[in-house]
Amino acid sequence: MTKAALITGITGQDGAYLAELLLAKGYEVHGLARRSSTADVNTTRLKWLGIDKDVRIVDGNLTDLSGLSRIMRDIKPDEVYNLAAQSFVASSWQQPILTGNVTGMGVTNVLEALRLEIPEARFYQASSSEMYGLIQEPMQSEATPFHPRSPYAVAKLYGHWITVNYRESFGLHASSGILFNHESPLRGIEFVTRKVTDAVARIKKGMARELRLGNIDAKRDWGHSKDYVRAMWLMLQQDQPDDYVVATGRTTTVRDMCRIAFEHVGLKMDDHLVIDPDLFRPAEVEVLLGNPAKAKAKLGWEATISLEEMIREMVDADLAVVGN
Repeated sequence: MTKAALITGITGQDGAYLAELLLAKGYEVHGLARRSSTADVNTTRLKWLGIDKDVRIVDGNLTDLSGLSRIMRDIKPDEVYNLAAQSFVASSWQQPILTGNVTGMGVTNVLEALRLEIPEARFYQASSSEMYGLIQEPMQSEATPFHPRSPYAVAKLYGHWITVNYRESFGLHASSGILFNHESPLRGIEFVTRKVTDAVARIKKGMARELRLGNIDAKRDWGHSKDYVRAMWLMLQQDQPDDYVVATGRTTTVRDMCRIAFEHVGLKMDDHLVIDPDLFRPAEVEVLLGNPAKAKAKLGWEATISLEEMIREMVDADLAVVGN
């Protein structure tokens, strides 16, 4: 029989790539989307992948337990992937309560709706490497203590632990993926990698002259979203639920990531990069480096797309769209 999946946050980067993956595997894919009074659901990413007509969008919001329960009851999904969140770290300082309600408590609402309506379904929670924050070990694994450094990270940590709690309290097949930074041409413009590749494309085309960034010495473990959504799916195919770090095991500075992007179009980074003190975070996460050994051993997963390949793909995609 055809499996059904429900993806919250289906209009985001990961949601779109995950929908593409599941459709290719023969799933019936439903996506939860929050509508506003001023616009229809933004399906730009789904259209970019050519799958917007293949998924079924349902109205819903992570803050509405009754609505989530109705959706679970109507769709009866075999797998539920909770990817929705207020996911921009910088905004979480300006909107800490909203971030807590959506990114944190929203997870409880999804789990509770699942527990009440379809406790046999399998659940995936999108946890984040930002939970490690002020790192306690040079390489972070599933056993590394957390020390979140932003309202976003605190909310994600709540979502992570409530998933563990529902697994242990109610026997749900609930797993968390502690995903390190993962990017693609579908990444939102507010995230640093896409901010860089968009600016590089505009500078190359003569539409801009500079790229303004904050702390370019911060180090991140960057992978490709396509690789990471494959890990999500693999987690829900296991006999037992568990938590997994999903990462490349390689860390790179923002500075070096920028250099890759500028060199791809034959430009010198130092001619265009401007450091803006206003763009520094109130509390910085200096280094993130994931240890994906458990995911490799138990899931058979590892990253296949390098940082260099990913950044070049993103620059090329932005070159194709800027000015059009």
